[in-house]
Amino acid sequence: MIGGQLQGSILQPTLLDGVTDAMRLYREESFGPVAVVLRGDGDEALLRLANDSEFGLSAAIFSRDTSRALALAQRVESGICHINGPTVHDEAQMPFGGVKSSGYGSFGGKASIEHFTQLRWVTLQNGPRHYPI
Repeated sequence: MIGGQLQGSILQPTLLDGVTDAMRLYREESFGPVAVVLRGDGDEALLRLANDSEFGLSAAIFSRDTSRALALAQRVESGICHINGPTVHDEAQMPFGGVKSSGYGSFGGKASIEHFTQLRWVTLQNGPRHYPI
């Protein structure tokens, strides 16, 4: 463990290594400044770890091989996946939302317009209709 000190009621950022699927922290969101290190042997094992959750808001993959990271990102079950960047990133024009039990759809940019509006068709006929013969 690195960090984890309390200053009053504030928990300092904490990094926990050695977290396993038998631990409560493995399955639940901490809602605190806590990150866990999950270790796996190879891409398939790491994908299983990443996808073994009921949540899927945001993910990050760090790699020197960006082509490999992009291939993995396409298989991670999350609404957002960043390569070589933090999981917290927001741009107003981009959709933001999760999959599984994370979120209620996407917000931001075109996704917000689609989410908060309803496409309708309204017609108005003034006078008799003309039928070509």
